[in-house]
Amino acid sequence: MIGRPSVPRSGWHPATVVANTPETTSAARLELEVEGWPGNAAGQHLDVRLTAPDGYTATRSYSIASSGPATGDVTRVVLAVDRVPDGEVSPFLVDVARAGDRVEVHGPLGAFFVWQPAAASAAAAGSGESDAAGGPVPSAPRPVQLIAGGSGVVPFVAMAQAHADADDATPFRLLYSVRTPADVFFAPEFERLVSASAPFRLDLVYTREAPAGWPMAPARITREALAEAVLPASDAPLVYVCGSTGFVERVASWLIELGHDARAIRTERFGGT
Repeated sequence: MIGRPSVPRSGWHPATVVANTPETTSAARLELEVEGWPGNAAGQHLDVRLTAPDGYTATRSYSIASSGPATGDVTRVVLAVDRVPDGEVSPFLVDVARAGDRVEVHGPLGAFFVWQPAAASAAAAGSGESDAAGGPVPSAPRPVQLIAGGSGVVPFVAMAQAHADADDATPFRLLYSVRTPADVFFAPEFERLVSASAPFRLDLVYTREAPAGWPMAPARITREALAEAVLPASDAPLVYVCGSTGFVERVASWLIELGHDARAIRTERFGGT
C-alpha cells in the first residue's frame, strides 16, 4: 500500500565516498556519508553532481538502495550504479571513485514511487491523507508486486529491506529479470530477505544465461510468463515496475491487459546516462 507519504525535504548536500565495491561485472555499490541528509523513504532517488577542475558539471539521477530516517549530522546512503560506457557520471562512480572522494547529492527526490510499511500507511489513512492517485488511503494493506529489469531492482532492495525491518505482514513478491547470475544485484541481501519472517518471495528470470539445473531456459519475459509469475489482478496488488523504458512500457501494458488497475501500477524508468 502506498499513500502520499510525508517525505523529507530535498536539498543539495556534500557527500564523501566511504566505500566502492563491485556489485556486478558492470556495476559498483557505493556507500556515501552525506552531510545534513534528512533521511529518505524506500523507493526515493537522488541526483549526483560531479564538478571538474575547470568548473564543468555533470548531474545524473540514481535510485537509493537504502532508506530510513536521518541518523545525525551525517547519514550513510547506499547506491548501486551500472556503468554506461559513454556516460559522463557512471564511469567515474564505478571505475574511479574511491574512499575519501567528494561529490554532491541532491535529494531525496520523488514521493510517488515509494513504499512504506503498513503501520505507517494505517497512520496516513487515519490522518485523512490522500493516496498517490488522489483517493483516500485504504485502511487495509494491499499485497505488493515488484517487477525489475536489470539495475531497476535497486529501489526494490530498499523497499524489501524496509518491509523486513518492520516485520510487515504484507505479502511481497519480486519478479526480477536479469541477463545472467553474475548480473544479479544485491544477491546476498535478497537471499536473506527470502528467509526473513516478513513474507517475501523472489522470482528470477534469466534472459541470456541461467545457472546449471535452472528449471527454465534463458528467455525474455513474455506476457504469458508475466501472468504466471506475478500476483493476479484479483488480489488487487499494488505493482511497482522499474527498468529501462522499453521494459517498463512493455510490462505495464501487459499488466493492464491482464486486468490490473492502471491506478495501482507505479513505474520508474531509465534511459542511457
